[in-house]
Amino acid sequence: MSGRRCANTAALHSSVKETAVSSEWREQAARDVLPVLPARAHDLARLHRLVSCGEPVVTVIGKYNHGKSSLLNELIGRDTFAVSDKRETVALADRLHEGVRWLDAPGLDADVGAEDDRHALQATWLQSDIRLFVHAAKEGELDARELALLHALREDGARTARQTLFVLSQVDQLASEHEREKIEQAVSAQANGLALNVVSSTRHRKGREGGKALLLEKSGFPALNAALRAALARIPQARAQETALLFGEMNGELRELRAVQAQTLERLHETREREAENFSRGLRAVIDKVSADLEAMLNALGEDHAAVPDHAKDHYGITAGKRERAHIQIAYSRACIEIDSFLAGHGVIGLPAEQQTAASSLNSVMIAVMGVSVKFRKDLRRMFGEAAGRERLHRDFTHYFERSDDRRAQAARIGEIEAALSAAEKASNALRELETRERAA
Repeated sequence: MSGRRCANTAALHSSVKETAVSSEWREQAARDVLPVLPARAHDLARLHRLVSCGEPVVTVIGKYNHGKSSLLNELIGRDTFAVSDKRETVALADRLHEGVRWLDAPGLDADVGAEDDRHALQATWLQSDIRLFVHAAKEGELDARELALLHALREDGARTARQTLFVLSQVDQLASEHEREKIEQAVSAQANGLALNVVSSTRHRKGREGGKALLLEKSGFPALNAALRAALARIPQARAQETALLFGEMNGELRELRAVQAQTLERLHETREREAENFSRGLRAVIDKVSADLEAMLNALGEDHAAVPDHAKDHYGITAGKRERAHIQIAYSRACIEIDSFLAGHGVIGLPAEQQTAASSLNSVMIAVMGVSVKFRKDLRRMFGEAAGRERLHRDFTHYFERSDDRRAQAARIGEIEAALSAAEKASNALRELETRERAA
């Protein structure tokens, strides 16, 4: 600072080398990870900054007209950043000076659109290693927005080891030392133990230009520079800690997500198998019961009158064949009702959409499998009395059970979870590969 190269710069460059990981690998990791962990977009971008940016980054943040640009100019030792009574910093300004990248973000009270906020967020949360939180002494205590940001910065620092230095600026504009002490006490209480770096850019400029050592000392900049040098020396360790933290958090989140998905998938498969077993067992039971009832009925009929064809003279009369065929049809209908009740309890009612016809009354599973009517003993025995017939009923009804809306929805849900699990596994592999390559770089 102030024309001198920081002593820690060489150490930082040796510990944070230019990574050999190609941008293609990082882009691939982002494509694999972000669909699974969309909330981690910032963390992935931050990781890219941590492993690809060699120089330390110091960001000055604070409200408009609190002396941020003047502070930066004095720290650098030259008029690099625009200073004016009117609002100048409406975009992210940066300068690389003696191995340190300095960022001047738009004010917290930006009022010219969301673009300012985007620049400020990028500088504060994405790029910076050290944040200089600037508050003008003439404004008195911190307002609600400043307090909220300071609280967020302290929480972030506790999590990531990134550092925040509090700068109380423009103290030369206070009327007296008593007022200065009063404001320092009030702001220090709000900062909750965070050390105050009390500075005057105006005094430092006058002392620097006039060669006045006492004025330079009273400006507070020597103490601020010392604090910055100490903070810069801690950056390599902080970056390593934050890198490990972000990889660890995302890997842990993916592990938890995969575990939940695997458990969900296992439960769905178990439920699906159990429902299929229950259906198969229940269907065999109802078919066997209906078959036994029909066999008992047929055995009690005696002579097979239904097989005797009616003659023209019997067209309007009641014959033994007609009575038996009606009896058989009623028994068959009751059997159908019993089977249909079982099927309805398992959601097997209508035909799949691709199999339906224009005649809606025919679009039922019962008609598709068993037909409309049965009037002869041989047909009943073929369908229910023979093992092959019963097996066909079981097979055909099971086919429609598997194609029912509930089973299809269940299968679709399983497919979704399998796809999500596959995506999470792919994301985990991509993140592990990226971490391995970054550490080897």
